[in-house]
Amino acid sequence: MAEVSEVLMSVLSTIRVPRPGDRVHKDECALSFSSPESEGGLYVCMNSFLGFGSQYVDRHHTRSGQRAYLHISRTRKAPKEDEENSGSGDPPKKKPTRLAIGIEGGFNVEQEQYEEEVKVVLFPDRQEVTSDDLATMPDLVRERVSLAMAGLMSADSVSHALQVQQWDGEVRAESRHAVKLKQLDNGTKIPPSGWRCEVCDLQENLWMNLSDGRVFCGRRYFDGSGGNNHALLHFQQTGHPLAVKLGTITPDGADVYSYDEDDMVLDPKLPEHLSHFGIDMMTMEKTEHTMTELEIAVNQRVGEWEVIQESGATLRPLSGPGLTGMKNLGNSCYLNSVMQVLFTVPDFQSKYVSNIDKIFDEAPSDPTQDFKTQVAKLGYGLLSGEYSKPAPDPGEGSEPSSEPRGDQVGIAARMFKALVGRGHPEFSTNRQQDAQEFLLHFINMVERNCRSGVNPSEAFRFLVEERIVCQQSQKAKYTQRVDYILQLPVPMDQATNTEELQEAERRREEADSSGAPPPAPVRACIPFTACMAALSEPETLTDFWSSAAQAKTTATKTTRFASFPDHMVIQVKKFTFGQDWVPKKLDVSIDVPDTLDLTALRGTGQQPGEELLPEVAPPPLMTPDVEVKGILGSHGNEEDDSLYSPLLCQSVSPVLDDSTVSQLCEMGFPLEACRKAVYYTGNTGIDAAMNWVMGHMDDPDFSAPMVLPGTSSAPGTTPTESVSEEHLATIVSMGFSRDQATRALRATSNVLERAVDWIFSHLDDLESMEVSEGGRSAAESEGSREPPPGPKVRDGPGKYELFAFISHMGTSTMCGHYVCHIKKDQQWVIFNDQKVCASEKPPKDLGYLYFYRRVTE
Repeated sequence: MAEVSEVLMSVLSTIRVPRPGDRVHKDECALSFSSPESEGGLYVCMNSFLGFGSQYVDRHHTRSGQRAYLHISRTRKAPKEDEENSGSGDPPKKKPTRLAIGIEGGFNVEQEQYEEEVKVVLFPDRQEVTSDDLATMPDLVRERVSLAMAGLMSADSVSHALQVQQWDGEVRAESRHAVKLKQLDNGTKIPPSGWRCEVCDLQENLWMNLSDGRVFCGRRYFDGSGGNNHALLHFQQTGHPLAVKLGTITPDGADVYSYDEDDMVLDPKLPEHLSHFGIDMMTMEKTEHTMTELEIAVNQRVGEWEVIQESGATLRPLSGPGLTGMKNLGNSCYLNSVMQVLFTVPDFQSKYVSNIDKIFDEAPSDPTQDFKTQVAKLGYGLLSGEYSKPAPDPGEGSEPSSEPRGDQVGIAARMFKALVGRGHPEFSTNRQQDAQEFLLHFINMVERNCRSGVNPSEAFRFLVEERIVCQQSQKAKYTQRVDYILQLPVPMDQATNTEELQEAERRREEADSSGAPPPAPVRACIPFTACMAALSEPETLTDFWSSAAQAKTTATKTTRFASFPDHMVIQVKKFTFGQDWVPKKLDVSIDVPDTLDLTALRGTGQQPGEELLPEVAPPPLMTPDVEVKGILGSHGNEEDDSLYSPLLCQSVSPVLDDSTVSQLCEMGFPLEACRKAVYYTGNTGIDAAMNWVMGHMDDPDFSAPMVLPGTSSAPGTTPTESVSEEHLATIVSMGFSRDQATRALRATSNVLERAVDWIFSHLDDLESMEVSEGGRSAAESEGSREPPPGPKVRDGPGKYELFAFISHMGTSTMCGHYVCHIKKDQQWVIFNDQKVCASEKPPKDLGYLYFYRRVTE
């Protein structure tokens, strides 16, 4: 032990005590998904606080020279026979009583179910030092090492901090109707029990309207339980806004719902309002589940196989290489589904998994912050089969389940999620997200990090040819743009079961008017051929400015493929807006084929004898907020930047169709947003501009002043203003250059979230222009610069076969659940987070994103 003490003394200067702000990785290996529960435990560097599994700790020791590691190993505790009345002295496991995370009474994300062993290990000889051993060592060694050990064990790990983002789902606002609520003097008195719905005689989930004292049943839940919506119908008929749930009234309060505010609310005058109808709060007892308890029960059941299993079948669990489940980190099913599919694509496998040793050897000193390393780590975790093992039984010693559960140990991609979401206003949160948006976000990050090497996202990249024909001159204009996803329209008017849908709508209206239970919903059946026809049919452009006619006219736009990618992603446009502009999801069934031939949709380019529209700029049309200083011609004053011509420069104000801008403004949209919509749709008319507005309403800079490509700041900002070095480092770590990060921050007033969103929405501009520190583009200072080369695309036959699809359940992309089906060795497999099973009836007609691979002859 004296020898060990000497070694500790020699490395004492390298042993640190974690300080506030230090990133402590004591739950997950930086290069694998090993954890303290894994075989061999986890080694935490006592200097950098990076964690390493037993297979990678020697590599870190060799590269860094660090010798002292804190070894943490955990062994699962055997469950007690009666946790509620244990004689061991351990407190019973508390059930959640509050719809919250990281708050007393809320969901506990770290349940104490492991025996933990901690010791210091000295490399390269792996000499072990326990707390008892330290007691025999010199005071300086004992105190310093003990303090470091205690500091490491008490510090919040990075993964824990990401998982426990404190959230309270029970914070309720005071209703604006409560204080001045009008109550009718109708003589109604409510008995203390024996309540029934006045319409359907239901005896549970009952709500008393606080304006007139009438009792009705509540809403029908998604699974068919609950009420028959009669309380809601009563509000729609009377406008009486507040109702209290009978059975939840206690001296401490009750559940109060505001139909007008569409939320649970607080009623500060609830005792008075109840007393009006003869209810004494102080004598009431709880007999019904509160809405919070019901929500907690639902949250505890999230992930149950029964919710999304196919046709009630018992599915056969699968495991092995390429069949690894992923833990749900809190609404991370969108990420899980996308990454499962991407790592079935050979390009991603060869880029990140085949070269994993080289990637790890070249990793920076902190691999947790390196994009390539974390993607390779995730890919290897999914494909190797090392983590594709059945999850331990929740109750060893209890009756074994007669049915296979399908759960795996799986992998928890916490480091990966934190890295790819960092700085993004949506993907950095624990909220549900759109799988399609995340796919594009991840592809953008791959593009940024693969500029000088093999780029796996090329597998999805294709060129779109747009042909616009002026109807007055019959001259054409051809443009090409890069895309990664084919968006497939859903023509609801082409449903093959129209009569059934009309009958279902009639029955629904009758049920609404009579207060009867709603009928079973009927799903519209849309032929895939109708969707493809809607995609390929010409679009009419009104108010198109024709350079041949030198006037506005009508044009037709036809969209075709200029190239076919190796892998085609098709998004069914199920999410749309109703006539009241409320987002909704189309409940449709589409007979998506297993094989697809897009050959007929290949563009042909300029036809023999076809004349092209002349490249002439439209006349300047100024919006009211632009001060007219002069019109630039070919010899204009380059310092006068009040107007813009596409043929002149990119540092002046844009030519915008003021009539389209005005139409959008009249609809209530912000002026700056309207200007952006018209600019980014190339003055092609109100329909295109409206589509742009609908697609960007959630952008952080939606109503911010427009920043033009080629400029580094919005009007009124200073191009050379300083930017945050911390924000710069964050954006640069995503694969962007320092100049690009500077430009984004200056364009968004140094707000990191807005800058990240801005930079991803201006990728084409950033690709074609390098911005100097002074804020002016190289294109401005070097007018003779050669144009950048076009994007690299692969091309080949337009015949494909389906190999994967991602499905969404729920009413919106912001809620619900995602799963994916992947075809492996001619067998469809369903990936539902940690559950991986053979699929018996893959619901191919209900998918959201479809993935096809090219069929080679």
